[in-house]
Amino acid sequence: MSSVPIPDAAGGKAPAGNSATTPLSAFDSIAHHREIMGHPAGLFVLFFTEMWERFSYYGMRSLLVLYMVDSLIGRVRDGSLHVYGFAGIQGLYGQLAAQPMASRIYGLYTFLVYFLGLFGGMIADRWLGQRKTVILGASLAAIGHFLMAIDSMFVIALACICAGIGCFKPNTTSQVANQYPPGDPRLDRAYSIYYVGVNLGAFIAPFICGTLGQRVGWHYGFGAAGVGMLCGLLLYLWGGKFLAKDQLTRTKQSNSEQAPLSPRDWKVIGGLVILMLLNVVFWGVYEQQGNTMQIFADRNTDWHIFGWEMPSTWFQAINSMFIFGLTPLLTALWTRQAIKKTEPGTITKMTLGCVFLGVSFLPLMWVARGLGETQRISFLWLVLATAVVTLGELFLSPTGYSLVTKVAPPRLVGALMGMWFMANAFGNYMSGYLGTFYEQISRQSFFTLMLALSVASGLVIWVLSRALRNAVGGNA
Repeated sequence: MSSVPIPDAAGGKAPAGNSATTPLSAFDSIAHHREIMGHPAGLFVLFFTEMWERFSYYGMRSLLVLYMVDSLIGRVRDGSLHVYGFAGIQGLYGQLAAQPMASRIYGLYTFLVYFLGLFGGMIADRWLGQRKTVILGASLAAIGHFLMAIDSMFVIALACICAGIGCFKPNTTSQVANQYPPGDPRLDRAYSIYYVGVNLGAFIAPFICGTLGQRVGWHYGFGAAGVGMLCGLLLYLWGGKFLAKDQLTRTKQSNSEQAPLSPRDWKVIGGLVILMLLNVVFWGVYEQQGNTMQIFADRNTDWHIFGWEMPSTWFQAINSMFIFGLTPLLTALWTRQAIKKTEPGTITKMTLGCVFLGVSFLPLMWVARGLGETQRISFLWLVLATAVVTLGELFLSPTGYSLVTKVAPPRLVGALMGMWFMANAFGNYMSGYLGTFYEQISRQSFFTLMLALSVASGLVIWVLSRALRNAVGGNA
């Protein structure tokens, strides 16, 4: 699911190089006088802002591939609909059938969502600061979601959403650390709380946007996503008084020249780049949830329960449901292991995450043997597979994002968080390419391919683990 941190359970002060090394005087006191549940009020402003952004993103994502396959692409092909910019996409990928073309567009769209995060982080670090960049991003994303209600503006709408989330996401995630003074042991727990907000939005979205899109009309679902993004923007503007100053503001107020990056800083950056590249395959397989797995859920899965049929887009809520259930269990486990000094490091957790992701396809490989185009399996098989997918996600994604905030040089935390999202970017683009094989090979073969890629990527991380730990340090 989403790419925000659940840090390692062990507390302790941040290592040298962390954004938390900013002098205590750089933190404005207002943000720390008001606390809720033992945490700065600014954390909960970010919690609900990100909740609404994820509501809009996952609400639209739950409908995107189905909308293209069942409605948009066919009308473009028969000439009954003109979509501005669609000719450019056809020029890029050629005249593909509806499902492969939808898969390619999905991969390109989700690639750009995360790829542009690198530039969103740079804009915040160098020019606008994190807060103004978040406002810009939320505004662009809201415009894009509302434009999705106009068929002819489909490509332009996606471009606005990509640019908006690219500005928004790295700068809300990195702002969590701004709310705490140096070495504050609450920071790890703060990211766990923040992660719940992310997945709360992702959990609610399919029930509202997905149901409206499938049962009432596509554009009602897309419009609901736009309303969600607007709610997030308004909440962020209202809650600005509770947020600590962002990194750029502190740097300007300190009136001190920044020392050049040290050899250690460059070593950390190099290690993070390698880790980012190694995570690409994980995301390429994981993001099939919004691509081919949504099509499988719609066409080959029986969603009847007690005689009533659930919308297939509710499949997108299962991942978040398991995040709510598995997160406290894993954090409790890692806390006990930390006390015994047996907690696995970030690199080991990433290796296990890749393996769990691969194992999640085993039940689908078995049940899909000889499955015809119109045959359906019980939705409980997808529930089982998604439970294991979620376990893999919690081992890999959140711990990795936490590592970035801990080891990144302070003035580059926004850019490096954006760079870390590059793994999601290239992984999402890879997911679009992998999705083109969905109708070319059997379902069982496709699921076997996903398993093989996931496990292979985990093995590569494990082989390089010692060198990577030496490079990034921290809790790796």
